[in-house]
Amino acid sequence: MNGVGSSVGGRVSRFLVPALPVARVAWLRVVLATFALVDATLITNHVLEHVHIGAFWRPTLVGRVLHLPAPTTVTASLALAAMALGVVLALPRRTRYLAGWLSSLGYLSWVLWSMGFGYVAHDHMAIVVGMVVLLTAGRADFEDQRTSRAAGWALRCVQVATVMTYAGSAVSKCVRSGTPWAWANGAVTVWAVTRRGSTLGDWVGRFPAFLVAVQWTVLVCEFLAPVALWLRGKKLYVAFGAAMLFHLSTWLTLGIHFLPTVVCWAAFLPLERLGAFRRVRPVAGEPVREPV
Repeated sequence: MNGVGSSVGGRVSRFLVPALPVARVAWLRVVLATFALVDATLITNHVLEHVHIGAFWRPTLVGRVLHLPAPTTVTASLALAAMALGVVLALPRRTRYLAGWLSSLGYLSWVLWSMGFGYVAHDHMAIVVGMVVLLTAGRADFEDQRTSRAAGWALRCVQVATVMTYAGSAVSKCVRSGTPWAWANGAVTVWAVTRRGSTLGDWVGRFPAFLVAVQWTVLVCEFLAPVALWLRGKKLYVAFGAAMLFHLSTWLTLGIHFLPTVVCWAAFLPLERLGAFRRVRPVAGEPVREPV
């Protein structure tokens, strides 16, 4: 029994804390930090516009736990400056870890301020998790092809948060509608297309039966999204492509992009290959393993 338990425990441990390339952490930090700045300036840019109505800000649970005060012109500007500086300092080797802290603290504050003004966007869950947990992997270089369980744990957290965004959305649909088929057989997409409107949306809105089929497909795929954690190679790329196609279609028909979640799919990709031409020698006794 002990042998079986050890075997199962080992498999669970390898799944939750896999040994993944350190370089992937470095590249993902840059990707998320860059998008965080884009998000703050183009998507959630209402924070600076709302600083004069701080009395209407109601902090979320995380904001209350951290005792985060309402945003002001000064604090919001400092958060933006921290994110911008984080992107700049992410390139030099000696300042990369500091850059991660600046980006993380600036963006976490910004997102909490944004969500406190009345709308909690579930598409920001994975990127917020990523901005925080990637710091636990320690220093990481773009060309470091060694594998690390610290890097694997951080990357796995981002991967889990990404796929659970979809699964959580599916659960929410079912809870709010009463049953899965109540949502899937309803007129949710027809209503959304009518309310938001677009050239493509107006066209597909003429085929309600097709939209019902789409709703069933979306619901099933959202429930199955966690399967991506077990996929490798071409199967993983197919899942990645399907997710990108889904988000492209929602943007073209409804104007909904989910970009904060989209960029987090990068945690599944072999970003470490971008720096493979500058391979470093492994530490004595630690073999270089193929990326997972």
